[in-house]
Amino acid sequence: MKFDYREALKKIPVNPGVYQYWDEAGELIYIGKAKNLRNRVGSYFNKDSYRINSKTRVLVSKIANITFTIVDSEIDAWLLENSLIKKHQPRYNVLLKDDKTYPWIVIKNEPFPRIYWTRNIIKDGSKYFGPYASISMMHTILDLIKEIYPLRTCNLPLSQSNIASGKFKVCLEYQIGNCKGPCQAYQSEEDYNHNISNIYDILNGKTGQVVRSVKSQLENASSELNFELAHKLKMQYDLLEKYQSKSTIVNSSISDVDVFSIASDEKLAFVNFLKVMNGSVIQTQTLELKKRLEETDEELLSIAITEFRSRFNSSSKEIIVPFELELEDPLLKFTVPKLGEKKKLLELSQKNVIFFRRDKMEQYEKLNPEVRTDRLLTQMMKDLRLNQLPRHIECFDNSNFQGKYPVSAIVVFKDARPSKKDYRHFNVKTVEGPNDFATMEEAVYRRYKRMLEEETPLPQLVVIDGGKGQLSAAIKSLKLLGIDKQLTVIGIAKRLEELFFPGDQYPLYLDKKSESLKIIQQLRDEAHRFGITFHRLKRNKGTLVTELYDIPGIGKTTAEKLLIRFKSVVKIREATKSELLTVLNLKQTESLLSYFDYGSVDLSTKEPGN
Repeated sequence: MKFDYREALKKIPVNPGVYQYWDEAGELIYIGKAKNLRNRVGSYFNKDSYRINSKTRVLVSKIANITFTIVDSEIDAWLLENSLIKKHQPRYNVLLKDDKTYPWIVIKNEPFPRIYWTRNIIKDGSKYFGPYASISMMHTILDLIKEIYPLRTCNLPLSQSNIASGKFKVCLEYQIGNCKGPCQAYQSEEDYNHNISNIYDILNGKTGQVVRSVKSQLENASSELNFELAHKLKMQYDLLEKYQSKSTIVNSSISDVDVFSIASDEKLAFVNFLKVMNGSVIQTQTLELKKRLEETDEELLSIAITEFRSRFNSSSKEIIVPFELELEDPLLKFTVPKLGEKKKLLELSQKNVIFFRRDKMEQYEKLNPEVRTDRLLTQMMKDLRLNQLPRHIECFDNSNFQGKYPVSAIVVFKDARPSKKDYRHFNVKTVEGPNDFATMEEAVYRRYKRMLEEETPLPQLVVIDGGKGQLSAAIKSLKLLGIDKQLTVIGIAKRLEELFFPGDQYPLYLDKKSESLKIIQQLRDEAHRFGITFHRLKRNKGTLVTELYDIPGIGKTTAEKLLIRFKSVVKIREATKSELLTVLNLKQTESLLSYFDYGSVDLSTKEPGN
């Protein structure tokens, strides 16, 4: 079966992340990164770019499935892509065939430490930050550091004895302001190391303290009227404010851990696994578990941990989890992080499992609409404190125009969907003037009196468009019929979307994003639309019929026949004599034509537009 990329794109989010292409045999053929996953993946199937690149054409022709992992930022996507490509070596990621690794930024372990980038990690006590999947991003960070803190770039052995002996001379870097000349003791080691400490914090993403320090120095310089220094500090402050801290995915201090998170509902649970090795995420997968005996999240997570560690042959000594587990193993350390880098890794795992769960549920509900229906109705039953699923819901709405032409409308939802064949209109018979409460009372009474007479099953839920007054009127009619205890009735007030229950002093407020509230709003809006449509038709007919009453020989019945046939007075005016005779007799036709003042025109031959 041909791969339907349009359906696949609907499931892909607009978050940054890494996408993976798989062929029909289930082989991973390509890994890519994106700032916007949906846009990037969609570009592969764009016809214009598709024709340009032969490699892309071959790749796209082999795609049978697309998976993805969402991350926090574009930098995270770069780093995760690097890790996964190294792990899986897909055949179409040709750029990694040279087996080069991505670079790191190093703070060298030496007097007056140098800071530069390297691909080789040497265990000599130096501090390494990265790796950086984006070379341009790494250089941007280095340029930022260089602009804020002038540092030496030479490889001179700047021991205190060498400096004291006057062995070195300042170079051009000092002359142009890129270095403060520690080689000739123009800059103290204490001041230099203070800058290194700030740089260390910046590379670790801990810019807050550095920003506060620079801001304090800026204020002091301004108060002392040292405007040149204040200007330099202001530039540093602005650069730091704009700086994006380095990735939360990779941290060289996290050497070998497994990360797990879980999201569950009544029937299913989903567990996400991240494998972190040498500071990099090298594996990620989400597992689906079907509940059998109402297992707890703790039980399910324990099962999933065992399964994942066996599947991936993991021997990590530390496992990051979202809550405490009753697992005792002297060789394992279970960590529930509260903040820091490990907390960020856990949040990343949680973000992926939540998205995976939502995507799976959408797939289930698309293939099995009854699953979505049952979920919605179950949620409504809980939210509205019902004792049964509201499979049959009815909603009432009233309309009138200055007390004239009062009508009521009822719409019916069955299994959370409109059942338009069951919609009904009511011409109000017993109410005169603008009395909305009495109109509601009559409509509800007539509706359920007829259902009782016809022995039609009553709805589980009745929604009244209005506040306490309309609700009380509806309850009065139900009590007269003796069925007020057999169904649940609520009122919805439009201004604040308040839900009123009979006898309750205070309204119920549902979350604005609640699916239960959305269904009630849909009911209310549909009833209003249906009622307004009928009311306008009746009002228009009323005004038109009144005009036709002025024509001698035209009564109410005849006027209504004309409107049914020609739809409007304008079309009646434009009708030919022969067309009018299909509804009227000759005397009525002549009277109508005379009323519309056709004068001396030969009506027997008159046609529309002549």
